Amino acid sequence: MIMKSKLPVIVITATLLATAVAAATIDVFRAPVGQRDVSASNWEEPYVGVTTKGGVVPDLFKLAQTGLTTAPVQQAAVAFLASLNTAQRRKTLFPVDDDEWRRWDNRHFATRQGMGFFEMDVVQRTLAIELMRASLSVGGLQQTRDVMKLNGTLGELTGNTDEYSEWFYWISIMGEPSATQPWGWQLDGHHAIINYFVLGDQVVMAPVFMGSEPVKADSGQFKGTVVLQDEQDRGLALMQALDPAQQAAARIRKDKSGEDLLSAAYKDNLVLDYAGIRAAAMTSEQKSMLLKLVAEYVGTMKDGHAAVKMAEVRRHLSDTYFGWIGGTAADSVFYYRIHSPVILIEFDHQRPIALARSGAPTRNHIHTMLRTPNGNDYGRDLLRQHHLKHKH
Repeated sequence: MIMKSKLPVIVITATLLATAVAAATIDVFRAPVGQRDVSASNWEEPYVGVTTKGGVVPDLFKLAQTGLTTAPVQQAAVAFLASLNTAQRRKTLFPVDDDEWRRWDNRHFATRQGMGFFEMDVVQRTLAIELMRASLSVGGLQQTRDVMKLNGTLGELTGNTDEYSEWFYWISIMGEPSATQPWGWQLDGHHAIINYFVLGDQVVMAPVFMGSEPVKADSGQFKGTVVLQDEQDRGLALMQALDPAQQAAARIRKDKSGEDLLSAAYKDNLVLDYAGIRAAAMTSEQKSMLLKLVAEYVGTMKDGHAAVKMAEVRRHLSDTYFGWIGGTAADSVFYYRIHSPVILIEFDHQRPIALARSGAPTRNHIHTMLRTPNGNDYGRDLLRQHHLKHKH
């Protein structure tokens, strides 16, 4: 789409890109030293994964043939890497088992690695988006790009385009793209994190963080862009569909006064017990609503691999819990959690940070999180099994 733009648009794009690069030289993407130290203490802890008791439940994930293809993802990654010069490749490529996977940060000021969209030329940027397109569903790509655009809207609203931009996002490649060997890619930036692991025709897309402040652009370059409303509305509809006794069982806490998301950046080893109502205690219709809600998050992957993940979720449906914090009115702010041995989803209305900062949560700042508990975030358990099977 960028390559088909007419000359004036290209000139404007080039001007904006030059502005972004100039801004980047200010080094605004480096967190305060104290915060970097805190972050490092988390990612340097040996990886375990999200668990309920501190120990991983074994044998949940298997090396398998899915009958699907990951060839378009591999080809798109190869094309993107081919567009980089030697210095750019050096900062974009990491070993497949590198802890760079774990250093993502959903905040705007964190230290980033990889190749920034703001420093890519038009061809490189197009190829990076094509890598996302090859990996994600139509809706998943749109959501990711819309989150990026709303980060640009945030820059417009605050006047702080040195820190907030549509293009302040980074792509890293872990391992060499291969049809048989493990590899993957990562998108890292404010409110948009994707970790995409590939092994043969298997895919693990987790952790995934999506959020935004604001959630809708009422003005500016991206006017009309809106995100995370289906996740919000389906979650509320499920809670409202529970009878009073079920709602009481689902409630983790009645009042929502702050931020409740637990599994964001540097929480790879979170120990989190189940809470809320168990799906086994739901009616068939309520279980169907729960699965459709899960599909809103899993469906950001290509349809085939999303179906594989949803089949995994269904196998553990009876041991899936739905928890709730906050109100249930049409305009309520709330938090919900979906948690099973194979999936952890969180949705949270957050307090305003960049826009009209206050201590009360609002529907105009949303964080969401998708993880694979019990050691398979970043495809780590599949990678472990691969190394056991193929000694290196």
